Amino acid sequence: MFDILKEWDRELFVFLNSLGIEKFDNFWITATQIETWTPLFLLFFVLIFYYFKWKRGGAILFFLLLTFGITIFFTGFVKDYFARLRPNNVEALSEVIRILQKPTNFSFFSGHASSSFSVTTFMALILRQKTKWIFMAYIWPLIFVTSRIYVGVHYPSDILVGALVGTIFAIIFYKLCKKALQHDRLRAVSYTHLT
Repeated sequence: MFDILKEWDRELFVFLNSLGIEKFDNFWITATQIETWTPLFLLFFVLIFYYFKWKRGGAILFFLLLTFGITIFFTGFVKDYFARLRPNNVEALSEVIRILQKPTNFSFFSGHASSSFSVTTFMALILRQKTKWIFMAYIWPLIFVTSRIYVGVHYPSDILVGALVGTIFAIIFYKLCKKALQHDRLRAVSYTHLT
């Protein structure tokens, strides 16, 4: 059964990768670079401090960065444990796929997917009651992870598992952040009553 799933994964990857059109290569190569999305990250910071001010905003930013850091650490650990070759490094695929990047580290699961979904989900959970527009931020991880198949470096399963892991970490750290903020608020109220 596992071998069948791997074969489907590989066939789906080859199909999706083959849909690439050369005139869009530059777009996808740009979209797959983390630096391209710096303005979005700056917007996230601005939104946090706009809606939550300095003290609460600082705590939220800390948990956002913690979410990102733990997600990246866990992703690296799993990649080294499973040691799955990226499609661009599989000799049997090199003749049938489009390869626009050639990273040499492992494939399972996608760090682009886990990190982008962890950050976006955390932001969506934090800001969903402040602005419904925050859900538009999911455009970023969707483009980001699609680029990984387009440039030939990730299987669909790498993307799906990475997105799932990132979302789970975001939910966990959102709940921890919420508890920390509630605890801080209760402490502030108690202090006010004492003085």
